[in-house]
Amino acid sequence: MSSSAEERGRLGAHVSWARTSDRAARTRPARQAFLARFEAEVDPDGVLSAEERAVRAEHAMKAHMTRIRLARSGRRN
Repeated sequence: MSSSAEERGRLGAHVSWARTSDRAARTRPARQAFLARFEAEVDPDGVLSAEERAVRAEHAMKAHMTRIRLARSGRRN
């Protein structure tokens, strides 16, 4: 992507977010899909209770984020 295309993309994103009155509502579908990925990972057969699935999915997500942080810190050092 060229520099001017990148700048136009940034401009469009800033304008779009400036016009968004409910940021949480706008990002809700993406957040739900992201969490669903971890729920499917920890309970592929759908046998856990909703509460247990949510707890395990939260831990799976935290593990994922920790892996990302570790990978980034390794690249910086």
